[in-house]
Amino acid sequence: MSGIRVLIVDDSLVFREMLSKELMPHLPSGSVIEKAMDPFEARDKILTFNPDVMLLDIEMPKMDGVEFLRRLLSQYDQPTIMLSGTPEYRQLALSAGAVDFVVKPSGNLRLAGGDFFISLAAKLCAAATGRTSQHKEMKRLIALGASTGGTEALASVLNAMEPPLPPIVIVQHIPPMFSRLFAERLDHDTKFSVKEAENGDVATPNHVYVAPGDKHLRVMGRRGPIRISCEKGEKVNGHCPSVDVMFDSVAENVGLAALGVIFTGMGSDGAKGLLKVRASGAMTIGQDERTCVVYGMPRVAYEIGAVKQQLPLQMIPGAITAWAHGV
Repeated sequence: MSGIRVLIVDDSLVFREMLSKELMPHLPSGSVIEKAMDPFEARDKILTFNPDVMLLDIEMPKMDGVEFLRRLLSQYDQPTIMLSGTPEYRQLALSAGAVDFVVKPSGNLRLAGGDFFISLAAKLCAAATGRTSQHKEMKRLIALGASTGGTEALASVLNAMEPPLPPIVIVQHIPPMFSRLFAERLDHDTKFSVKEAENGDVATPNHVYVAPGDKHLRVMGRRGPIRISCEKGEKVNGHCPSVDVMFDSVAENVGLAALGVIFTGMGSDGAKGLLKVRASGAMTIGQDERTCVVYGMPRVAYEIGAVKQQLPLQMIPGAITAWAHGV
């Protein structure tokens, strides 16, 4: 088994450090352990560290583990094993959504014995493996990038497709406020649920997420549900949002389960990112010169080898649908 990512959440510094030290020899090679002192630090670590499994204490200041898990699972699918020195908490933990419950050893953790850490490591691996298999088929994504002439191109493509389809993320070079209006137009005119993306959105099938006109859109969640990050940042290739920024995150976090499409647009934004998407094993499509308003971005992408299939605009909806349904 390959290494797993474990997040330990406990208010005791001594317990966190000792548990981490004693667990590591019993985890698969390549495993990584991160630690958090409370649910608020854990929330941030979940977004940045993306753990395969969380080991969560119940009794903590500020917010107890049960309340934190209930709030967390309403937004993220995070396999969690709960710990407590009180065995009676077992049913409470399981009812909150924990995949397992472990009674903390009393006294010095070093005296717990190797069997405790071997058993706990096995439980962590089982929870992490279950998560990976559960999302293996669910985690697919369609990523679309466009600039000049792109609003009409994207509208025509979405109008020509029907659910069911994997979630779709869009970066269109467009000013703030107009991105929201564009999303509302697509929501009204197409058969998909379309919105301007917000930080923390969980990408859902048959939903479309349009990057805000002044924020970079990235996808996250290498080992779990695909989440969307929308944050202000420096312009990339002269743009914020940047198609390259989106495609880079798709290549890193979705890989071969993604489809990347680059549409009409001036300049080269998105070309290098699409090349990374193709290098990850994913399918890539570029709009052809004849149907582009400006054959800039798709041209550069095609010339550097980022485009696996170049198509006229009217054929792209069928190609996307065929990919999504494995045809």
